[in-house]
Amino acid sequence: MSSFARLLSRNRNYRNLWLGQVVSEIGDHFNSIAVLSMALHMTGSGATVGGAMLARVAPALLAAPLAGVVLDRLDRRRVMISSDLLRAAIAAAHLVLLVYPKTWTLYLLSALLTFAAPFFNSGRAAILPRLVSREDLHAANALTQTTGWLTVAAGTMLGGFSTSWLGYKGAFLINAASFLWSAWAIATLRVEGGFRPQRAAHPAARHRSGYEEFRDGIRYIRSHPLILGILLLGAGWATGGGAAQILFTLFGESVFAHGPSGTGILWGFAGFGLVAGGLAARKWEGHIDFRLYKHTVTITFLLHGFFYMLFSVAAGIWQAAAWIFLSRLCVAMNSVMNRTMLLLHVPDRLRGRVFTASEGIVNGVMMISMAAAAVAAATHSPRQIGFVAGALSASTAVFWAWANAAGKLPEPAQDWQEPEGEFRDPVATA
Repeated sequence: MSSFARLLSRNRNYRNLWLGQVVSEIGDHFNSIAVLSMALHMTGSGATVGGAMLARVAPALLAAPLAGVVLDRLDRRRVMISSDLLRAAIAAAHLVLLVYPKTWTLYLLSALLTFAAPFFNSGRAAILPRLVSREDLHAANALTQTTGWLTVAAGTMLGGFSTSWLGYKGAFLINAASFLWSAWAIATLRVEGGFRPQRAAHPAARHRSGYEEFRDGIRYIRSHPLILGILLLGAGWATGGGAAQILFTLFGESVFAHGPSGTGILWGFAGFGLVAGGLAARKWEGHIDFRLYKHTVTITFLLHGFFYMLFSVAAGIWQAAAWIFLSRLCVAMNSVMNRTMLLLHVPDRLRGRVFTASEGIVNGVMMISMAAAAVAAATHSPRQIGFVAGALSASTAVFWAWANAAGKLPEPAQDWQEPEGEFRDPVATA
């Protein structure tokens, strides 16, 4: 924790980026709770809620290729600010639902809001090496991801309260204001050389079409087995992670008969596990080399799937909560370490395409996993679905271990360029 405090106190750029993240991500959950609640009240059908969830996932998947090319062509800070301003306008436009409560309008606004998200989310990852030194990278990456997991817990809780106290109007306006806050925070970032990505030196590379640049990103990922392997790890997690979006509700309310409180217990312990795993990864990755990193991935992914299977057969809700805590702890350790590897090895000119590809792969597999779990729930018990989901996630460790043993995961050359200029806040260091 002390490394996080030092980073925030001495690095003004990262501190502002982090503050923007905290507010905007909490605001996202205000919108999510309000939209899903409104979807249910419009028709009284769970299918409408499912449609709203699909409308919030599919557009981000479709936007990923475009966002990657844009982030690797233009000034990333300006792209992120534009994304925030656009999302602020769309979030405020949700007020239309109060006077025109139609499901197609709700789906459209939800889709537009999430379509703009990859331009910001992947941009934030891509600019991180411009803001922090190599020494601070581990702390910055761990804090960024751990904060995201914390805001899930805080945002959903506050979003529920805000919708109850302030109504839909208040939730939508708070969400819009959070994006304006984030845009201001990003606008304050200053580094020597700016935030435009490095471009290939060859003149022909400067005149490629967007489609050609997208293909360049795919070729880079395919030609670097470690990068491809890390992205596929995300797909392996999503096979169970997508199902969990449905299973936590089924286990809390049906299997353990604890109603909404049971669902909250499982989501809460999952969140605690993610935070604990992020903190553990911060401690661990600073003391291991590349070889041990790969072995750690194998072990933690295997344990993640194993704990998920134990969750699915747990006798009581508190046992299930304990197993899901441990499962998510392992997931978080993997996520933090793998993101660090991407930040260290992916060239600056390709970071937008690689990070949007990562986000797109996870979203795509999660959609399939959610749909499969929903269909399977009609004929199979939640315990059976959870056990299969855990086994699928655990199998990812087997493929990674095989690739590592076969020598197919060599470490590519690092592409780290120490940012120019002074990181420390003049006031903090005076």
